[in-house]
Amino acid sequence: MGMKTLYLLVPLAPLAGAILAGFFGKILGRTGSHLVTILGVTISFVLSFVIYQDVQAGNVFNGAVYTWMESGGLKLQIGFLIDPLTVMMMLVVTFVSLMVHVYTIGYMAEDPGYQRFFSYISLFTFSMLMLVMSNNFVQLFFGWEAVGLVSYLLIGFWYTRPTAIYANLKAFLVNRVGDFGFLLGIGLIAAYAGSLDYAEVFAKRNELAAITESVTGWPLITAACICLFIGAMGKSAQFPLHVWLPDSMEGPTPISALIHAATMVTAGIFMVSRMSPLFELSDTALSFVIIIGAITCLFMALIAIVQTDIKRVVAYSTLSQLGYMTMALGASAYSVAIFHLMTHAFFKAVLFLGAGSVIIAMHHEQDMRRMGGLRKYMPITYATMLIGALANAGLPPFAGFFSKDSIIEAVHFSQIPGAGFAYFCALAAVFVGGLYSFRLIFFTFHGKERFRDVAHDAHGHDAHHDDHGHHGPAEPHESPKVVTVPLILLSIPAIASGWMIGTVLYGEWFGGAIVIADNHKGMAMMAEQFHGVVGMMLHGVTTLPFWLAMSGAATAWFLYIKRPNLPAVIKQKLAFPAMILEEKYGFDRFNDWFFAGGARGLGRGLWKGGDQVLIDGVMVNGSASAVGWISGLVRLLQTGRIYQYAFFMIFGALALLSYAWWTVLNRIL
Repeated sequence: MGMKTLYLLVPLAPLAGAILAGFFGKILGRTGSHLVTILGVTISFVLSFVIYQDVQAGNVFNGAVYTWMESGGLKLQIGFLIDPLTVMMMLVVTFVSLMVHVYTIGYMAEDPGYQRFFSYISLFTFSMLMLVMSNNFVQLFFGWEAVGLVSYLLIGFWYTRPTAIYANLKAFLVNRVGDFGFLLGIGLIAAYAGSLDYAEVFAKRNELAAITESVTGWPLITAACICLFIGAMGKSAQFPLHVWLPDSMEGPTPISALIHAATMVTAGIFMVSRMSPLFELSDTALSFVIIIGAITCLFMALIAIVQTDIKRVVAYSTLSQLGYMTMALGASAYSVAIFHLMTHAFFKAVLFLGAGSVIIAMHHEQDMRRMGGLRKYMPITYATMLIGALANAGLPPFAGFFSKDSIIEAVHFSQIPGAGFAYFCALAAVFVGGLYSFRLIFFTFHGKERFRDVAHDAHGHDAHHDDHGHHGPAEPHESPKVVTVPLILLSIPAIASGWMIGTVLYGEWFGGAIVIADNHKGMAMMAEQFHGVVGMMLHGVTTLPFWLAMSGAATAWFLYIKRPNLPAVIKQKLAFPAMILEEKYGFDRFNDWFFAGGARGLGRGLWKGGDQVLIDGVMVNGSASAVGWISGLVRLLQTGRIYQYAFFMIFGALALLSYAWWTVLNRIL
């Protein structure tokens, strides 16, 4: 079997599973549906590992598989680019997807849409693999839109909930805003480079850098890169296009881990890294990237500290971590961004799936105020979530420490305009990250067992979250092995994946897949100061980020273990800042008023003025009224009375005779 066949099988195996579960789910049954989809993703993961070993041996591939269309020298193709950047993404996507598939067997066990859900998540895996394996902008855009479509289907999976329908429509519309910029960027590149193939475009990068865009007067490369990054802002939920991701928690928890932590939201980070040869030519675009990342990193982390829904805490944490990755991109530390993408995929998947395990144990209760003291009931879930929280806070020796510290260092060394602001935001977010990470752990697993104090109402809060037929209080219990085993397996890379830092960042891991300009020296300076994993950990405990993270964790312990009555007092004293954070800075209200309200107003105006007045009133009813008025006049003449017709005939004859005599007299005289 040739390598090209293996490349094809990687995305096609999950696609086959999706088709079988989607179209033949009733025939296959529940067991058959999850078996075919898990088999497809397992094949994809195993082959990704084989391809990874082949790439490590020095074999890369860049070629077309199928030519869809040629027009004026522009080729629209399906093709693969297999290099170290691609295989890292393939391994992350397939491994996390496999764990989520297994986990879903337990989480969705009682859901009537079981087969449909497996079909969707397998289809998502296919879409994401097509995106990361592409060697041209056409296939990239196909994968980009496909993951958006499947995300729409999954967020609204429980389509009987109005909140789920609102959330998936919101995600769809916000991503269309980003995709408009993305399409403009691709259009600019196609127009001026005359190609949509990565290699051909990158070969012309210096020519593109010398061109000025004719409409705006901007340097072409700056305009194209900013447009491409606007696409990444939508997909990777960067400020101000971040508003869709927290609401997407309306979908089932497995897709929160798969799509909104590990894979889809990282598509923008991957895309900018892939486009590093272009972004390196525009400091303006990099400055825009680093500032947007800094704002997202800090201000989304602050919202996490006031959330009470366990999944939304993790969602805002994801936004903050995506901000870190974006800052790394702006600092020309693309390999660091991808490294954090990898480590984050593992520890955030642990947090999301662990949150799902808690939700199962609490009979689909998501409010942390109704939890507490779960540690003794759920020891495995507690241990794995604690690992995820430690990694998320950036404490050694966990994976998040190595990647997050590297980002902070890269931003510190960067000379890009806005790097100083980004460095402040990165440090401040470390403290906030320690606070919200351990707030989640202490609030959920420690302290008083608050779930015993709440009289649950089957038609109240529980009913909102429960699509599996559970209502009322119950004794918490550890989740089944089909849930806990994926948690344990994901916890291993959440601890150890960061130890690969020397190879990934300071070796020749990415080779020519990532390009850094000679005047951007941050990565070279970091390499000089790196003295191995143990050396980095020993040095790390003496640095400001470590103590900021520890301070955040200590603050959480004091507020939620030592003095659990204090958060309510602080909230009362700081009512206005708390209100701003609870309102998420007013973005949702503004969007509802301006965009949704504007769209409703425009629609109402078109309905009233266009449909009722112009179309119905003038064109439809107006023409009917005109016909009726003319008919009324004609009825006065066409009465059916003989004497009236005789009168008209005599009157007509008299008129003709009068006209004839008048003509004769005029000629005589």
